[in-house]
Amino acid sequence: MKRIAVFASGNGSNFEAIVGACERGEIPAEVALVVCDKPTARVVERAANHGVACFAFDPKSYASKADFEREIVRRLDEAGVELVCLAGYMRICGEVLLGAYGGRIINIHPALLPAFKGAHAIRDAFEYGVKVYGVTIHYVDASLDGGRIIAQRAFPYEGSDLDELEAMVHATEHPLYIETIRNLLNNQK
Repeated sequence: MKRIAVFASGNGSNFEAIVGACERGEIPAEVALVVCDKPTARVVERAANHGVACFAFDPKSYASKADFEREIVRRLDEAGVELVCLAGYMRICGEVLLGAYGGRIINIHPALLPAFKGAHAIRDAFEYGVKVYGVTIHYVDASLDGGRIIAQRAFPYEGSDLDELEAMVHATEHPLYIETIRNLLNNQK
């Protein structure tokens, strides 16, 4: 059984979708570890509800980014993680993490990259007035929302309700991430 880690900083709805798909056998893997940089985030509770080990840490309690990334790498190695799935993890991966897991870290972004990078992509696209929105899954590199694109899914929206649009983005994210993780793991022989 392949072992994956999910990194998140907030609610954990993508974690919930991924772990549920693993439990149902839709993804040929188990979530071996959740990494969260906000110990009070809801994803920590969600991980506990599924019996998934969680490393929740306060970045400020470490002397440097390299220090907390070394601890993350140690825990990933200890858990035998083969694929890291960022799911609302609001930090740019640094040299230590990329050095150890480069090429095995993917991210889901709530816009059609390369447009609308950053933490407020849905709102930025909405305010710009685009008519086609979407989701991108890409490999992670040292740049902000950079790295080779693996999958994208687009949908039209010409409404005026940001909450409605966000719900549509999330409804697109979950199945696309599950499909992409499954395809990546099935192609790793």
